[in-house]
Amino acid sequence: MEKIHDVEYIRFSHDSFILKVDGQEYRFLLSEISRKLSNASEAERNHYRIMVSGYGIHWPLLDEDLSIDGLLGIIHAPPVHLTKRVRYSQAA
Repeated sequence: MEKIHDVEYIRFSHDSFILKVDGQEYRFLLSEISRKLSNASEAERNHYRIMVSGYGIHWPLLDEDLSIDGLLGIIHAPPVHLTKRVRYSQAA
């Protein structure tokens, strides 16, 4: 499986969610990213799993998932499908 992001750590500070991913640290207000995390206890917040691919974070006690791309505002372009082009010749 290809690793999408390298999540170094996550932690919580009062009303903030702190994420270090791909060598950069980001801070988010919990109230802006997840109502469940915002209302969760410290034990619930600290019981999480970072997905092996680095795609996201899962909190099983809260049934909550956050994608790293979503947090960072990364939008991937849809794949371009190659289609067979038909060439028509004009009659003279």
